[in-house]
Amino acid sequence: MENRNKEKVTPKKKTGLLQRLLSLAAAAALALSLVGCGTSAVVPGGSADVVPNPSSTAASVDAPFEMHFIDVGQALSVLVECDGQFMLYDGGNVDDGSLVVSYLQKQGVEELQYVFCSHAHEDHVGGLAAVMAKFPAGHAYSPVTEGSTKCFNDFVKYTQQQGLQLEVPSVGTVWPLGSATVTMLGPVTQYSETNNTSLVLRIDYGNTSFLLTGDMENTAETDLVNSGANLKADVLQVGHHGSSTSTSYLFLNAVLPEMGVISCGTGNKYGHPHEETLSILRDAKVDVYRTDLQGTITISSDGQNFTVGTERFVPDSQLNPTDPAAASTAQQAYIGNVNSKKFHLPTCPNLPAEKNQILFSSYDEAIEAGYTPCSTCIK
Repeated sequence: MENRNKEKVTPKKKTGLLQRLLSLAAAAALALSLVGCGTSAVVPGGSADVVPNPSSTAASVDAPFEMHFIDVGQALSVLVECDGQFMLYDGGNVDDGSLVVSYLQKQGVEELQYVFCSHAHEDHVGGLAAVMAKFPAGHAYSPVTEGSTKCFNDFVKYTQQQGLQLEVPSVGTVWPLGSATVTMLGPVTQYSETNNTSLVLRIDYGNTSFLLTGDMENTAETDLVNSGANLKADVLQVGHHGSSTSTSYLFLNAVLPEMGVISCGTGNKYGHPHEETLSILRDAKVDVYRTDLQGTITISSDGQNFTVGTERFVPDSQLNPTDPAAASTAQQAYIGNVNSKKFHLPTCPNLPAEKNQILFSSYDEAIEAGYTPCSTCIK
């Protein structure tokens, strides 16, 4: 496996759980006193299945578990490895396909036990066609088997070229990944909103647990909580790139993660992550990690504790500051090229010579000055 330049973070055990629960409960009570809400119990549908492990690869019990939140800009792609076996959850946009393939190759991936398309939006399914064209897979899953977009149909095409059929998994299905377990928790009912059809997966390795939610929004979150699913997890993939339409107080109270990972693009047009979501995560005392600021995020677990590595160091005070203005200042620093009228991140490999540089303090400032974003470093 390649050597990565990573920020080492000391493993942490759960501390102050009751204090965090009480803090979140108080904040939720305040929010509910301002906005009324109603919930209804939903019984999970479908039959529970146990999918046989498609690989006979021998593995050591002591082999590492790693979860990689690949920096694919305003999109999502998560690689999970346990005992030398791999699964992929989403592949970013179509333009991210080669990046994801390259990253998987660098991690030593030769085959994928499972490929999951969380839902049929391009920023999740787009890069999966390139992945299926390159790597043999044991199974491929999606909440639907047909779509109206070329990127989804390409995913289906390359899946079928492997002799596989795209499968729609049932709630309660359990898959082995080495010595880890992957469990399908949702969606617990059918939805017309594509984001709410996102496949929700819980991954357990020893005493550590992880929750992948795709773009699931508040309605599906509420239904999932009311279904009685075991949502408690150490690490949460924060839904819908940190949008305020996801990560409700009710849902976060059921998960109570130690760590929340937000996959989003620098200076994205949606303003993700939204301050409403960051505020809820602060209330719950969740440690926030963000691909827009830190690049690819890697979580390693020994079954008891986990460590976190990032491509770039960013102080905690900038990841989820109390003052929203501080967040804007922290993440919006750009360098323009006075000749090409393009603007870049300070880490871009295509920065102009110093004499041709102009500094912008925000994305909007650069746009208003007539500059366009660099397609290499800003997505």
